[in-house]
Amino acid sequence: MNETDIHNERIAKMTFASVYPHYVTKVEKKGRTKDELHTIIKWLTGYDEKKLAKLIDEKVTFDEFFNKAKLNKNAHLITGVICGYRIEEIKNPLTQKVRYLDKLVDELAKGRKMDKILRVE
Repeated sequence: MNETDIHNERIAKMTFASVYPHYVTKVEKKGRTKDELHTIIKWLTGYDEKKLAKLIDEKVTFDEFFNKAKLNKNAHLITGVICGYRIEEIKNPLTQKVRYLDKLVDELAKGRKMDKILRVE
């Protein structure tokens, strides 16, 4: 599957607030919690509960969301396939960051242990 400029632009303009409820539903349906979701978001982006709520209220785009984030130094350890894309081969930096988050949410929903999700060595 090839990423395109149109695909990357669509992701950049999508609001985090529009996707966040889907993340919550996905993890809760699999028996995980919103707190665990917030833990992985904080690990990846540095956003605490208060900042996350503010960004959701402001309806920031994924572009703004990740431009304001302090990406975890171990984010590059997130590898594998998500949405048909091999994460480590994604060329567009923003799209790669969004896919990092998608992969972490998937791992949480699939019951992976938190220390594995957070790439604790």
